[in-house]
Amino acid sequence: MIVLAAVLAGAALGAVTAKRREGNRLDMAQYAAGYGIAFGLLGLFLTIFLERML
Repeated sequence: MIVLAAVLAGAALGAVTAKRREGNRLDMAQYAAGYGIAFGLLGLFLTIFLERML
């Protein structure tokens, strides 16, 4: 669940970042994908860490 939330939050943040930098739709899609992957990996590591600690 954490991973999915992180991917969605990262994609939203990426799209907003690209729009703020005056990018077009393809720029927003690329930023959303990149941020989504990065945040998803962070969420995965967080999930693994929490599972190990509990």
